[in-house]
Amino acid sequence: MARWPQQVYGAGSDPDPRFTLANERTFLAWIRTSGALFALALALEVLDLALTPWVRDVIVVLLAAGALWGAVGSWLSWARTERALRTDTSLPGGGPYLVLAAFLVLAVALFLIDVAVIRGFGS
Repeated sequence: MARWPQQVYGAGSDPDPRFTLANERTFLAWIRTSGALFALALALEVLDLALTPWVRDVIVVLLAAGALWGAVGSWLSWARTERALRTDTSLPGGGPYLVLAAFLVLAVALFLIDVAVIRGFGS
């Protein structure tokens, strides 16, 4: 029986299982992170927090987009890494991590700007 996805498992040979399992754990960690970002976006959308409406909307979009980026990027990163392990080639660099961090930094910065500047700190 062929394993899926074929473009990953059809190349090379099985690497040391420890490396495959480590790659899988990394993938799952990023999936959990993406799920947490999406849950946070939903919570901000549903809860009536004292945020400026347009700021809340932008933060929700940033967090949801980051969740989507992280989920898709973690899948692609897993596949590239697994293929490299199977073909005994150099591991790919990067991944969705820097872009995901940028989404989060922008969301937090907007939150802080809203609290400190737009609504006034301590108001």
